[in-house]
Amino acid sequence: MIEFEPITGRYATLEIQGRRSRVYIEESGHGIPVLCLHTAGADSRQYRHFQTDLDVLDRFRVIAFDLPWHGKSLPPEQWWTREYLLTHDLYVETVIQVIRALRLEQPIVVGCSMAGSLVLELARLHGDELGGVVGFSCAAKVNGRFQDWPLMPDVNSNQSVPSWTAALMAPQSPQPARKEVWWIYSQGGAGVYRGDTYFYSHGLDLRGREEEIDTDCCPVYLYTGEYDFACLAEDTEATLAKIPGAKGGRMGDIGHFPISENYPLCKTWLWPALWALADLRPDR
Repeated sequence: MIEFEPITGRYATLEIQGRRSRVYIEESGHGIPVLCLHTAGADSRQYRHFQTDLDVLDRFRVIAFDLPWHGKSLPPEQWWTREYLLTHDLYVETVIQVIRALRLEQPIVVGCSMAGSLVLELARLHGDELGGVVGFSCAAKVNGRFQDWPLMPDVNSNQSVPSWTAALMAPQSPQPARKEVWWIYSQGGAGVYRGDTYFYSHGLDLRGREEEIDTDCCPVYLYTGEYDFACLAEDTEATLAKIPGAKGGRMGDIGHFPISENYPLCKTWLWPALWALADLRPDR
C-alpha cells in the first residue's frame, strides 16, 4: 500500500525588495497557523516530522517554506548579477511577505539557528502581527560562521558544509535523523550556506535591545541544546534573562538542530510551548 503524508506543496511568486521570487511552500493540518523557518543552507524538509505529527495537526496548521535560493525555491530574478548575502532587511521582509501572502492571522513563528535568532527580531519589529515565537539554538547575538572557503573551487562544499554542521548535533541523537540533516545540507546551492551565515555574522545584534521585545504583545520561548557549540545554551539563557516575560532554557541530550535531529525529544519542549501560545490567543 502507498502511504501518503498529509503535507501538500505549492508555489507562490512574491516580490521581495523589488525582485520577483518563486517560493515553495508546504503545509499540513488545520487550525492555528504555525510558520516554520529553516536553518542556514537548508530547507523546509527539516520540519517534515513536525508536519506529519498527528497530535500537532489536530490543532495547528503547520506551514514551512524554502527561502529563495533554497530547496525548491528559485533565486530571485537576475540573481547572477549580485552576490548572495542574506541581510537583515532581506530576511525580515521575506518572512513578512510570506505571512501576508498567505493571510496568516497571528501566526506562531518557529525558527532554528539563524531563524531562531530572526524570530526575536520579528517579535521586536512585528510583534503585533504574531501570536508568539519559538526560537531554537538562538540568542541576541551569535558569533557567525561566515567564511569564504565554501566558494573555493578546490573545496567540495557539498561534502564539507554538511560535515561541518553535522558536528553540532548530539552524538546520541538517532543516526537516521542525523544522516538526514547531513543529506539536506549536501544539496545546498553554491555559496548559499555562506550567504546565509552573513546574517548571523553581520545582520543581527540585539544586545542592549532585548527589552524592546514586548512579550505581552508577542510571547517568546527560546531553547538551546546542551550539545550546541555554535550557540551556547548559556547565551540563550542570558538572552532570556534580558527579555521580560520570556520563557525557555537549556535542552538536555540534544544539539543544534533539535526539531530535525531528534524530533521526539524536541517535542517535549516544543509541544508545551505551542499549547501555551495557543491558550493565550483571544480566538481560542
